[in-house]
Order: sequence, then C-alpha cells, then structure tokens
Amino acid sequence: MNRLAGADSLYLRQHAGNPVDWWPWCENALAEARRRDCPILLSIGYAACHWCHVMAHESFDDATTAAAMNAAFVCIKLDREQRPDLDRAYQRAQQALNGRPGGWPLTAFLDPHTLLPIFIGTYFPPTPRHGLPAFRQVLAAVATAWRERRAAIRAQGAQWQSWLATDADGAPASTAPPADPVALAMAQLGARFDAEHGGHRGAPKFPQAGELELLLDLVEDGTAQAVTARDMLVATLDGMARGGLHDHLGGGFFRYCVDADWGIPHFEKMLYDNAQLLPVYARAAALLQREDYARVARLCLRWMHDDLRLPGGAWASALDADSPGGEGACYVWTREQCDAAVPDAALRAQAMHDFNLQLAPNFEGRAWHLRLSRDALLAPEDGAGHALRAALLAARRQRPPPARDDKVLSAWNALAIAGVSRAARALRAPGLLACAEDALAALRSGAWHEGVLYAQADSAVSAPGFLDDHAYLLDALLDLLAWRWRADDFAWARALADTLCDAFADTARGGFFFSAAAHATPLGRERGFEDASQPSGNAVAALALLRLGHLCGEPRWVEAAARTLAAAGAVLAGYPATAPGLVRVWRRLQQPEAQLIVRLAGADHAAWREALAQVPATVACYVIPADAADLPPMLAARAPRPGGVAYLCRGYTCRAPVTQPEALPAALRAA
Repeated sequence: MNRLAGADSLYLRQHAGNPVDWWPWCENALAEARRRDCPILLSIGYAACHWCHVMAHESFDDATTAAAMNAAFVCIKLDREQRPDLDRAYQRAQQALNGRPGGWPLTAFLDPHTLLPIFIGTYFPPTPRHGLPAFRQVLAAVATAWRERRAAIRAQGAQWQSWLATDADGAPASTAPPADPVALAMAQLGARFDAEHGGHRGAPKFPQAGELELLLDLVEDGTAQAVTARDMLVATLDGMARGGLHDHLGGGFFRYCVDADWGIPHFEKMLYDNAQLLPVYARAAALLQREDYARVARLCLRWMHDDLRLPGGAWASALDADSPGGEGACYVWTREQCDAAVPDAALRAQAMHDFNLQLAPNFEGRAWHLRLSRDALLAPEDGAGHALRAALLAARRQRPPPARDDKVLSAWNALAIAGVSRAARALRAPGLLACAEDALAALRSGAWHEGVLYAQADSAVSAPGFLDDHAYLLDALLDLLAWRWRADDFAWARALADTLCDAFADTARGGFFFSAAAHATPLGRERGFEDASQPSGNAVAALALLRLGHLCGEPRWVEAAARTLAAAGAVLAGYPATAPGLVRVWRRLQQPEAQLIVRLAGADHAAWREALAQVPATVACYVIPADAADLPPMLAARAPRPGGVAYLCRGYTCRAPVTQPEALPAALRAA
C-alpha cells in the first residue's frame, strides 16, 4: 500500500493498491526527488479515463515494472481535474516537444531540481507495438540518460525554459482582430464540416459545444450566415442525438466516439460535456421548434439528477468508462439480453426498428450499442416508446454500474448551474431550476471560504480556484440572477469579477492567465484563448464581465473584456474557428446583450407576471426588488416607481421606462 489510500481523489485511490511507491503531488514528494537526485515520474490522468485504466493494469499493477519505477524515480500520481494548471503545463510540454497533442494518461519524466521535462509522452504499452516503445524500455532509457547525459538534459531544459519566456500562447499583442471574424470562422468550420454526419470530419468524433452555441447565435440573430449555420447545426445535433454518443435510455452524452459517424463511444460520461450540451439542445428546441431536442435536453437533466447528484446538492464529476465486465458492459445489449428485458412481442419489434437491431452487431461483433433510426428520433414519444425505454432501462439498472467520481469541482458545477439555468429559460421551465440552486448552495458552503473560491468543494487539499472556476461561476451567477434577484449572489458576482481583474489579468498584454501568481505553477502562467473540451476561461470571463459591467455601469469590467479580445487578436485573425467563444465575445462587443431591469415592490408582482412571461429568452431580465440595497450608482439610478417599472437597456444606454406591464411586449418588439 502506498500513500494514496487516504486521498480525496478517486483517481488517486484507484492506484493505492499498485506496487508502485506513489506519492501525491506535494512539496514532500518534490523534496524527496531532490534528496535522491533522481528524476520524477509524473503520471497524470483522471478517474473516468479508459486508457489510464489500461496502463494501470498493464504496467502499474505489474511487480517487475513497479520495481523499475521505484528504483530509478520518485513516482507521483496526479489527478488532472484537481490540478488543471499542472496538467495544462505538461500538456503544453508534450505538444512542444513531440509536435502533437497530448492526452491521458500523460507520462512525464521531470528534472527534480527544475521540474522541467526530460522526456514526455502519453500511453506506453507493456511491449512494443504500434510504433510505441515498451514502458520498461522508456524507464530504462530515461534512467540511463539521467546518469550519463545530464548536461544534455539540462541544455534541453534551458531551451524549454527559454520558449516558456516567450509568448507561449502564440498571440502577439500587436495583432489586431479581423474586421469580421465571424465570416472567417464560418469558412473554417465549413471546411472541416462533415455534411453526412455533422461535426468535424473523421475520427475520433468529439462534441463541440462552443461551435454549436455560435451557430445558434447566428441562426437566432438571422445573420448572413444563418442558413449555413442552421444546416450545420441540425446535421450535428441530429447526428449526436441519434448516434451512440447519446445514451438513449439513461440520458446524457458520452465523452466522444471512436468512429466518424457517432457510432461507438468511449463510455465515460463527464459532467462538463453534459453541462454544455444541455442548454444547446434546449436552445435549439425552442429556436427550431424541435420537440425531440427538448426530450434530449430533459433526459440529459434527468441523468444529471439521477446519476450525478450528490447528497449535498452538488454534482459529481463523472462516471467511469469501464465497469465490471469491461468497457461498455453496462450499456451494450446482446439479443438475449434485449429479449429478456422486453418480453412483449410488439415492444420487441419496436426495439428492433427504433434501435436498428435488425442490422449486424456494432460492438465488437457480438452486441449492439443502441443508436436511433432517423424516424424514431423525430417521432413523438408515445406510450409504447416510453414503455420500451423504461423496460430496457430497468433491466440495465440491474447490471453493475460504472464507478462514479464524487469530486465536487467548482468549475464543472458552475458550468452545470449555468447550463441548467439557460435550458430552463429556453424551455420556459422554471421548475428545472431547483437543482441549480442546490448546487450553488453547495459551492457557497463547500468551496467559498473567507472570500476565496477553491477549485474543489469540501476538500482539505484543494488549490485555490483557477481562471475557469471564477469565470464559470460568475457566468452562472448572472444566469441565476436573471431568474431571481438575490443580493448575496449579486455581491458574490462582483467579488468574483474583482478577483478576475486583480489576480488573473495580464496587465501588460490583456486577457487572463489560467493560474494566479499564488499558484506558483512550475512552468509559468499560461493564457489560453481557444475552446477545448471546456470553454475558454478567457472567453467566458470576457463575456461575463461584459454582461456585469453593462448591468452595473462599471467601465473597468467592460474594458477588461475588450482588452481580452485585443489580446487574442492573432487567434481571431488566424484561426477563429478554434475560439468560437471569443467570436461570440466579439459579436457582443459590437452589439451588447439586451438587458431588462425591472424594479418591483412585492405588491406589484401579480400585474407584471404575465408580461414578464412573454420576455424572449434572448433578453436577460433582472427583477430587482424596489427596496434592494447596495446597488452600484448606475443600477440604482434605474429607480423603482409606484406600480413597477421596466428599463430596456443595451450597453450603457436605456430606452424610455415602461411603467405599464401591458405595454412591455410592444416595447420589446419595437426594440
């Protein structure tokens, strides 16, 4: 047993039984490596990662391999979800040193004195295959190089350190954004678009929620690109909703598919993917009048509630890719399993049709991973369809489930709070909000201590929050404030905005660093502008600061958003398709979000309720009590009036106040 048994990370605890003498990332581990003058073997992964499990079973559970690791290295196991700053730093090293993206597991050998990489890669097999050396060969080669070629290693480290000293995000401040990054982004998205299946051409196939949000904006606003955007949007949403990426029984989406037609996924389910796809399907349902998209959104939310919700009200991080019986065992069906679950002949016939079970098995040649036929996706869900899915789901719930990673990550929970809030608005379903309120309360009690936001709630070892934690939570608070006004949430939002500008802002060049100076990330502070599996913290921070700055009349926050866009000029000028979040910021700087500020006393609500129910989901509506205190001057100037009043504003400019609730719909149409 090593030092990981008591860790508050499931991923670390999964390795507590390895014969490897693992350390968690801590000062004692780094000091031990310096004392022994031996390299650090840093292994980074996460609990739901399939290939992390594979490498653990093949190498870390093997006594001979473990002995070689222990003899030559101080071995550190790191949960990338707990320390995303370290993961991002060494993923950048992998990209720079090997010329290709990284992934998980990430296997990095570090100089113990500088923490710079000696050698870095991802998964290594136990025997040479597919052009990869055996892991034991890598161990021997690095140990030999450290003993015999120390000077060359140090020279390589100096080169890497020099590269870090340059603008490592590749965005020179002198590059101005193009006049219209939307047109360029759409051309680039179109060039890699899969017209048959949606999404990007080729495999593997990942959902791209940021791109879908941009396409929704363009369709919603009726821009010149609206028709093209709609075609791309529908093809992608249909492909994902019908395909194997979507769990048609339990709800939610898997991480990604290994093929080009959304067929077979790796079976991990992540909170952050579903938090982003939930509002996309809800928005598309309202915009395109697609009830099937609304069903996908509601089923996703039901999965989040049933499978990820924790007793304290927050959401767990993920469900594992693997389960007893192997990857996919919880989800795939043999003919015999399907027949036993659905004894009714008519329902079995419907299952054959709805899920294409008349075709050859699509999972390892022996079973089916469920995919919907096109007409089954579009058909209204009737009693028979509901009974079929209920029967299959009930049978599936008798199988051993995948493990759940119960870490409460602030950033991912904030993404989910915002996603639920936006989905509820698009579906006009305020009853969906209860879970978002519960999760926010869990973050307030578990991750917000004495004015500091921590990256993980209820953790004794959590690092203070990173850029994403602050930006995503600010964004989520604004979405909830647009549903109901609470003074403590408004104060929290302003505190987060100040922290973004004071602790994370790059005052020399604009934009925001991922880590604060206090994090002391070994390889320096990085700015990132492109969207990845999670939205760019810079883009979310800029958009949220823009919204809050216009609401409060605070130029500092609006200017921080504008400086972020200027700092990302090279990205927007070169390849804006990689940064759809920043393209959305650019559009909002050209045309600020419409904000409706309504000041009401308690007795005024009944008269205004019907009028406010007709406010479009595209308008942020803040209903502020007449007696609200501690409002900033510009917001306080939008003063209450007897009987209630509404101010429709864009940026710092408001139209004439509306004092009669029955006049509000016409005023909104005129605006």
